[in-house]
Amino acid sequence: MAQDWDWETLRWNEQGLIPAIVQDAQSKEVLMLAYMNRESLAKTLETGYTWFWSRSRQQLWQKGETSGHVQRVRDIRVDCDGDTLLVLVEQTGPACHEGTYSCFSRKWPAGAGNLEGSGPDRFAIINRLEQVIAARDAERPEGAYTTYLFEKGLDKILKKVGEEAAEVIIAAKNRNPQELRWEVSDLLYHLLVLLREQRMPLDDVLRELAGRHSGQ
Repeated sequence: MAQDWDWETLRWNEQGLIPAIVQDAQSKEVLMLAYMNRESLAKTLETGYTWFWSRSRQQLWQKGETSGHVQRVRDIRVDCDGDTLLVLVEQTGPACHEGTYSCFSRKWPAGAGNLEGSGPDRFAIINRLEQVIAARDAERPEGAYTTYLFEKGLDKILKKVGEEAAEVIIAAKNRNPQELRWEVSDLLYHLLVLLREQRMPLDDVLRELAGRHSGQ
């Protein structure tokens, strides 16, 4: 596991703990906040899976040890003050004990206080769709089409990608803008499902594109 920090850069609190923000390495969704001590961090680095210190039970615990919803660590980063960890993981199943993909699934009421909505972002729906697909993969809600695709497996997902690509071609040949918009949307959705199944972040694809065109 590559890292450019060491034990000397970390600032532990009075209880010998450091907060660890856990983030899905693929969708970038923040999954949970927990605490590590030196021993749990050492076990995390040693095993490649997250271990934390329970402040209520006063003991070490491995995330997903009983539920099977383990977190495979992809990277660990330290903030500029050295007092907070960011742990990027590959999440198996829901991260929250309530059965949700993320522990941060409850939203602040719209319009409450002085909160303002985020500015326009033409790619916001792609980010949101990637997060929704990740949540469906983790939670597997009954009756959801995305759940159906993940449960059917790779061959079914690949078949749908092929079908949607063919339908994009037909729509383009027909010079039908409405049909083309519809079919391209279907293709993009199924491509994102495929990337999730392959555990490949969309960011990897964007970096590849940026690398190809950096000199142009």
